[in-house]
Amino acid sequence: MTNRRFEMYEIRQIIARLRLGESDRDIARTQAVGRKTVAAVRGKARAQGWLDAGSALPEDALLAPVFAATRRRAQNVSSIERYREDVLAWHAQGIQVTTIRQALLRKHQFTGSLSAIYRFLAAHAPTTIEATVILDFEVAQCAQVDFGQGPLLSAPGEFAPFKTWFFVMTLAWSRHQYCEFVRDQKVATWLACHRHAFEWFNGVPHTILIDNPKCAITRACYHEPEVQRAYAQLAQGYAFTISACPPRDPKKKGRVESGVKYVKRAFVPLREFRDLTDANRQLREWVMSEAGNRIHGSTRARPLTLFAGTEQALLTALPAIAPECPVWAKARVHGNAHVQFERCHYSVPFRLVRQSLWLEVSASAVRIYQDHTLVATHPRQMRPGSRSTVADHLPPDAQAYLMRDPQWCLAQARRVGPHCVAVIEALFAHKVLDHLRAAQGVLRLGERFGAKRLEAACARACHFVSPTYRTVKKILMEGLDQKQLDLALDTPLEEPYRGAGRFSRPPSDVLH
Repeated sequence: MTNRRFEMYEIRQIIARLRLGESDRDIARTQAVGRKTVAAVRGKARAQGWLDAGSALPEDALLAPVFAATRRRAQNVSSIERYREDVLAWHAQGIQVTTIRQALLRKHQFTGSLSAIYRFLAAHAPTTIEATVILDFEVAQCAQVDFGQGPLLSAPGEFAPFKTWFFVMTLAWSRHQYCEFVRDQKVATWLACHRHAFEWFNGVPHTILIDNPKCAITRACYHEPEVQRAYAQLAQGYAFTISACPPRDPKKKGRVESGVKYVKRAFVPLREFRDLTDANRQLREWVMSEAGNRIHGSTRARPLTLFAGTEQALLTALPAIAPECPVWAKARVHGNAHVQFERCHYSVPFRLVRQSLWLEVSASAVRIYQDHTLVATHPRQMRPGSRSTVADHLPPDAQAYLMRDPQWCLAQARRVGPHCVAVIEALFAHKVLDHLRAAQGVLRLGERFGAKRLEAACARACHFVSPTYRTVKKILMEGLDQKQLDLALDTPLEEPYRGAGRFSRPPSDVLH
């Protein structure tokens, strides 16, 4: 027999014609086989007694063992054979073929090709073939969601182009889809895309089948994945169920995977986009025209026709008032009594320093919770580095410093007396140092010694032209404010003596 593979039905036809008495030449000519092949079949059939016209023709199960191909091509020894144990062990650990080749090159100076490794593994470590099952969905039962990488786009005021992704939600029954280009895959973007998709469909499917993105699943797990708090709140608001695929098993949502490939191959290439807005406009027009009206390869129907005729009416109605669906995030309180979200800072009571709090972030406000207790509310900050601070959240010392500004100090000094005002004004008149703390300290001395003694101490400090906190404090500590000044307080100091020294001599005496 030749190396050609013969099917059993062909051999049965040859045996049947041999039983009719046809010659090897006639059979070979009409069945496009060689005469040697016909002769080989005749010999084996005669040995088995199958040429007797009175007996029934043998079944394929009897023919197969007799006519199985016995000739095999001679196999060369693989260049990987000498490294068999290492290669099979590495392959069992899941190491890719390119890495295996690099390891053989470093350790054994291996010069063979990647194909040699692939052939060796195909022969000695064949992969297990797994059968798949087609998932069927009822009308309006499920929508599948995924992201795909979009083109580079530019924006006014930005010098460099930025990366984009496109969000795809595909209805599993009709294959109608919603697509949107976005700049990131943050939680807020994920929630906004869902809302836009539901408004696009004018309804909500019963189940949303997703992969395990961080914006939706905080801990991927086969049995009990943990859903992001904001996404769970969105599901409650729109009354749908979240179904996460098992980790590393995207085949469970193959319809949106195909939808992502379709957008990437059929829409993105050979198009020009001015900016993100223009790209989304073109994408919506494409979905409602070309993509929505094509004959789908699986359903053999137009997605828009199936959606408009059947599925849209069976979707869950949108809520009368769209849920707010804020973003939830955990943040640790810094030592400055502020938490940070998207590089913006928000104050909380200082007693919560170093604790982890929940942030509920909406488009206009940020609400901060300790467990279930609201501890702070701030307007939403958008500019990175901006800060929203409530004075009552700061420690007492910081509050006192911020609240007791120069105007407050002057107002308090007026209640004490004119000399206290003079000391405070002299402190603020310094052109080099900020004496706010010194002014606050002078006024705080009045709480300890009384306003009358403070005014007397300030008068004495002004008399000696030393209006400083240290001087006023020393006067009060030593009780000098209670002593009578030698000169009247309203009399300025005498001019310094500018005459000759008592024991000095005129220059003429020295130089004489």
